[in-house]
Amino acid sequence: MAVTVRIPTILRSYTGGAAEVAAEGSNLAEVIDALESSYPGIRARVLDDSGKLRRFVNVYVNDDDVRFAEGLATETKDGAAISIIPAVAGGCR
Repeated sequence: MAVTVRIPTILRSYTGGAAEVAAEGSNLAEVIDALESSYPGIRARVLDDSGKLRRFVNVYVNDDDVRFAEGLATETKDGAAISIIPAVAGGCR
């Protein structure tokens, strides 16, 4: 299934500056594998050493947070929009 992946600024060095890239996969894990094949090194920025989503990286499939869906098994239908969003921490003092 062809999907569009929105790449945050901090990861665009892996995609040659592209803000959006196309990838194939029937679920999020397959899409991340496809991204890694095309853009080596990006997987390590999204997944931790145990292969789970990094704690401070949020991923949405069609505006649905995958942490509240099926995680890496979340289905990615043809034409789906995937957004990778690094969490922002901090606050006022």
